[in-house]
Amino acid sequence: MTPFLVLATFLVFIVLDYFLNRRKVMHTVAAEAPKAVPAHLGGDYVDGFLVPANLSYHSGHSWLMRERKNVVRVGADEFAAALLGKLEKVELPKAGQWIRQGQKVISFYRDGKRTEMVSPTEGEVMEVNAEVLNNPAALRDDPYGKGWLVAVHVPDEENTTRNLVPKGLVREWMREAVERLYSRQPALAGAVAADGGRPAEDLLAGLPNAEWTEVTGEFFLTV
Repeated sequence: MTPFLVLATFLVFIVLDYFLNRRKVMHTVAAEAPKAVPAHLGGDYVDGFLVPANLSYHSGHSWLMRERKNVVRVGADEFAAALLGKLEKVELPKAGQWIRQGQKVISFYRDGKRTEMVSPTEGEVMEVNAEVLNNPAALRDDPYGKGWLVAVHVPDEENTTRNLVPKGLVREWMREAVERLYSRQPALAGAVAADGGRPAEDLLAGLPNAEWTEVTGEFFLTV
């Protein structure tokens, strides 16, 4: 092999190595980058929990957003998602089912135990989120986006906002909920602070299953 061919072969290996390693680095950076909150949500943080300002909240820690006339999308807020933690299964009402505000309509399962959440509104279920049914982790990963739960047709839009947390009191309501959780389980305050003030992925991971059901039921207004 001539010196020229040796040099050319060497250069080819250098170039291939560069691009392969660059691709690996870019992939690693993309995987480690924090997931951005969708800009349209706006919102704010209360004691480390994301509380988007453009949503309405039920005191049982579900949220709703008006999508268009007589249609709202419903989900669980980040506080609820952090309490639920790593779920095995989510059960949602069927499309076509009529649900009432305050009715237990959503079930979450973990280690064989079940906890429930009430509907923040009244109307007919139009659609359920198949992604959450197939992958319950989506609820914790993105509670205000891919982790939504159901879309509801609400014939009487005035009932949509009745008995919800008043907009001006949302921050105070969420702060009170966090403080009540800490007073009940003081060790959890450290779990929330474990990641720069953001809640741990699974706040109640260290509690017995029965206590998980009791704590979530207390905050979801189902016990």
